Amino acid sequence: MSNAISSALLTGAANSPATAAQPVQPPVQRVSSNSGDTVTLTVAEQVYQLYNNGQPVSQIATSLSLPVSEVNNYLGITQSGG
Repeated sequence: MSNAISSALLTGAANSPATAAQPVQPPVQRVSSNSGDTVTLTVAEQVYQLYNNGQPVSQIATSLSLPVSEVNNYLGITQSGG
């Protein structure tokens, strides 16, 4: 069984319009195989996946439209103040 991974990122805002009752959902990545199965990754899972694939934190932040500090938080990376 092989899985194909789509690199397209979809935002929650693009999937459904935000209203006062619905908060804007964080970006998710939809991954599907030829069999029609779909897996939705949370932002944290996307961060871990990209980091484990060797992407630097700054590139992950840019790819997912997140601040570097938020990516660091997902990864448990702390910045020590000098």
